[in-house]
Amino acid sequence: MWTDNTTDKDFLGFDVHANLIKELIKDEKMLPLTIGLFGDWGSGKSSILEVLKKEIEKEPKTACLYFNGWVFEGYDDAKAALLETILKEFEDEKKFGAEIKDDIKKLFKSVKWMRVIGFGIKNIALPAAAYMTGGLSLIPQLANGLKDAAETPDELVAKIKGHDTEGFLKQFVKESEDTDNFDVVRKFRNDFEELLKKSKIDKLVIIIDDLDRCLPDRIIDNLEAIKLFLNVKNTAFIIGADPRIVRHAIEYRYKDKIIDTNAENTNDRIVNDYLEKLIQIPYSLPKLSDSEVETYITLLFCENDLVSADDFNKVLEAFKKFREEERYSVFDFAKVKDAVGDASKTERLEQNVSLIAKLSPIISESLYGNPRQIKRFLNTFMLRKKLATVAHIKDFRDDILAKLMILEYAEPKLFEILYNWQISNQGIATQLEKLEEICCKKSDVQLTFTDDLKEWNKPKIVNWMSSEPLLSKIDLRDYYWISRDKLSSMQSNLLVPPVVKSLMTKLEPDGMAEKLTIKILNEELKVLNGNYQSAFFSLLKQRIITEPDKNRYYELFNIALRAGFDCKSVYVEALTSAGRKLPPAVIESLKEFTGTHAEFNQFVKIKQKGKI
Repeated sequence: MWTDNTTDKDFLGFDVHANLIKELIKDEKMLPLTIGLFGDWGSGKSSILEVLKKEIEKEPKTACLYFNGWVFEGYDDAKAALLETILKEFEDEKKFGAEIKDDIKKLFKSVKWMRVIGFGIKNIALPAAAYMTGGLSLIPQLANGLKDAAETPDELVAKIKGHDTEGFLKQFVKESEDTDNFDVVRKFRNDFEELLKKSKIDKLVIIIDDLDRCLPDRIIDNLEAIKLFLNVKNTAFIIGADPRIVRHAIEYRYKDKIIDTNAENTNDRIVNDYLEKLIQIPYSLPKLSDSEVETYITLLFCENDLVSADDFNKVLEAFKKFREEERYSVFDFAKVKDAVGDASKTERLEQNVSLIAKLSPIISESLYGNPRQIKRFLNTFMLRKKLATVAHIKDFRDDILAKLMILEYAEPKLFEILYNWQISNQGIATQLEKLEEICCKKSDVQLTFTDDLKEWNKPKIVNWMSSEPLLSKIDLRDYYWISRDKLSSMQSNLLVPPVVKSLMTKLEPDGMAEKLTIKILNEELKVLNGNYQSAFFSLLKQRIITEPDKNRYYELFNIALRAGFDCKSVYVEALTSAGRKLPPAVIESLKEFTGTHAEFNQFVKIKQKGKI
């Protein structure tokens, strides 16, 4: 199995993206520069940034600092936290030199008093406290007389925190129309630029990953800190994030500033303009192609199944060379076998790779070419294989498991529908036979999706349905048993106690007299505890969802209500799920309960108006 950690092993040929960003940074005419490495969660951004960091660190007189945006989430002031963390890195004398000690202290003092705001003190307190400690970047609007207000910075802060903060400080504030005197940002930038000039480096590159995991305010705080305080000559910033999350953060942070208009394009333009000011070059990672997905899966199994690290390194070297010569083909098992040389070392690998490779186009389509989702899919696949082994399930087929899991990940609702089909017929989903005939075009007669099957009429599901192995003749119970953790209605469907299943089987036959039905319900269901009774009525609801035209299931609910069972809520859910497939006779039968059960009265009225 595989960890979900960032790796510097390149299974995706993503070094090309890292090299492109590196070339942009090398062009000094482009600096200062902020690059947004954009992609969905799990698309490979962190791995690219890890590769990029290692490459940049090889460059002479270039410093690369790597931060995870998430670590600033818990701070009271994300801007100050980011600035302080970067300044701490400059304390490394070997990398930056000892000549900048005083400059670092000066900037640290400025940042220290920026934090005062975050502790709940009003903005006016910031320059006041900074003045007392020599944080000269922040003090121009206060007169020298402020020093006389307290003997120490701590005493001054205590006074500022008092009830009359503004009154205390107002006596020291000089009236000034010169806005430059208040330009804290400009002074900090100048000091930071001077720090870089005095250091041993010619270029500073700062990488911030996982910014999209932060709350909206923290995302904007970090981006604005970069733009306002740090974006000076000879600097480059690479931000890894999901652009959708960043856009949402802008909308959230400035929701009161964005024009309230029905013109959606206008608001989009405002958000885009703001994003463009923060990030000069957006670079979006492309979705993996089918061939790239198959190659990725092959290399993951190589990492997992090859015993020798030397053999795995041989495969990686062969892959790297292959990518340089051929970008569009699959690095398949045959090439792995050639790289390893000894066929006996790849026997275990061959079985896994050949199975998943066969399904890789559907995996790619269903998981949107997302590397993290693919890895999690494979981890779940391997875990369930192990479960089948320890549970001693006979005649278990990996290809059936893999195909079912693709449906589970791509269309959870259809996965659950298929569960209901097979559980009502001893594991055989006979409805699949017609679907396979349509999708595989087995008949000369043009077949179409009927209303009850229209949910399956999607291109990716058609591809899934027609791929081997076909499932219409397969007993699927064991495969659903090991997949039961993913079914939303587990308690009512999958873990139905045997006694409840047996009781349902006894009560299902059409034509059973009501008197006998009541006798069985009273003698065999009423004696069970509440959880078992709930399981029975939940199972009965699923029967209606699966076979909405079978009157016996509605009849069982009606008889149970007459017998005093508390099942009206689950019955209404079942009726609502049946929708337009509800037999007309059932509506008439419900009128018996409309006088005593308000839920049925409301349901019948809505149904008669044609709203269900």
